[in-house]
Amino acid sequence: MTDRGDRLERYEEVIHRLSGALRAARMYSTGHPRVVEQGRALLDAVEQLHRTEGTILIGFLGGEVIADDMPLLRASASRAEFIRDMRDLGIHRVIFERGLTAEEVQGFVHAVASGRPEGRPSAAPGSGADPDIDFLVLPHLRAGRIPVDAQSGRWGSSVVSARQTYSGSIESARAVWDNAMAEGRADVTLACDTVEHLAGALGESQGLMIGLTGMKSHDEYTFTHMVNVAILTMAQARSLGIDGQRLRAIGLAGLMHDIGKVKTPLDILAKPGVLTAREFEIMRRHPIEGAEILRATAEMPPIAPIVAFEHHLRTDGTGYPVGLHRASLNLATQLVGIADVYDAMRSKRSYQQAFPTDRIIEVMRRNDGKQFDQNLVRRFIDLMGVYPPGSVVRLTTGEIAVVIENDGPDPSQPTVKVLRDALDRALPTPQTRSLWKEALDDQGDEAGPSIIEALDPAAHHIDALSLLAAS
Repeated sequence: MTDRGDRLERYEEVIHRLSGALRAARMYSTGHPRVVEQGRALLDAVEQLHRTEGTILIGFLGGEVIADDMPLLRASASRAEFIRDMRDLGIHRVIFERGLTAEEVQGFVHAVASGRPEGRPSAAPGSGADPDIDFLVLPHLRAGRIPVDAQSGRWGSSVVSARQTYSGSIESARAVWDNAMAEGRADVTLACDTVEHLAGALGESQGLMIGLTGMKSHDEYTFTHMVNVAILTMAQARSLGIDGQRLRAIGLAGLMHDIGKVKTPLDILAKPGVLTAREFEIMRRHPIEGAEILRATAEMPPIAPIVAFEHHLRTDGTGYPVGLHRASLNLATQLVGIADVYDAMRSKRSYQQAFPTDRIIEVMRRNDGKQFDQNLVRRFIDLMGVYPPGSVVRLTTGEIAVVIENDGPDPSQPTVKVLRDALDRALPTPQTRSLWKEALDDQGDEAGPSIIEALDPAAHHIDALSLLAAS
């Protein structure tokens, strides 16, 4: 087994022991031998992993457990219940530091099993605990939600900071959604803060943030879609030279574009099949209802209700609200519309398989100049490429690589980092290759390598995001 494979197995053992300790604590009293035994097993598993990892970071993102910057692959009904329980308590990440004691393990297990009881262990002096973020802070253990602001956590790498910002934004999108559903208006302060942090993360590492938008969770589609559209809309706007407050206003419009769906009946919104004509008619009301919600929200930038109302309109007069036609659509509307269609088509949902990126681009190109502005579509394809940053691909040589950047004239020929040879053997040193440059340099004797297919990163145990960060 590889070193990375061994680390993931040890992370799996920690998760297994943590889940077992929590089940025991819910069944028995704190001092029961079974609870003590399970706590001891958890501590042993943590100490085993601490031999190679100074800090153990475990996150709960959507329906996945994230460890060592990768989703753990094992799935079961008890694992899914464990993830839900942690999320319901506001625990989106747990950090174990070296020096963890049996008393700290028992205190944490008791606190989680009891659901933040009175008299729970208090934060260590000088720990910087935030009651709005932290569920529990002990000298060698910290648990709580993921803040939107990546700087207020302790995740330790650019990949995890980006993932933290992304995950925190999803949780914020959920809160904005819940507020709009309950009160009929959006939490503009939280929405603006979310966009501010996303814009900052895009400025620091656009490739990483675009790569994160490809990590989809079926259960979290509504909220990941809100965040993904905001990211992809701002990435397009930045490529047009838009920055500052205008960039953030456009990003906010992207985040809030579907907010009218809070008024769509859940049985229609979550229907696992094709909508009937009547159901689709009800669904089509969400642009109007979204514009009404955003107009009723004080301090909401004027562009947001406009985009919410227009984002399903098309330049050829199709789309909805039915019967409306705009000779030209607002630039923000067009950017959001492109991001919305792209993200929806590549998302796996209960009634739809995800489309591969090349197929999505083919559809968007076919509509070039009819439904979307042809120049904006071409810019979007140049930005994303046929294979977006973070895609794991196989080359015509048989080698396996990760797409690092779409920096050339041909969107299908990005710069990649080759990780494995044609026999699937790891290279001693990954090789960065610009496929488009090799194609340009080719003298006609032998064609340069190109991409033949996209691969599943998890199936090949490749942490694409870390490779993006290291490039």
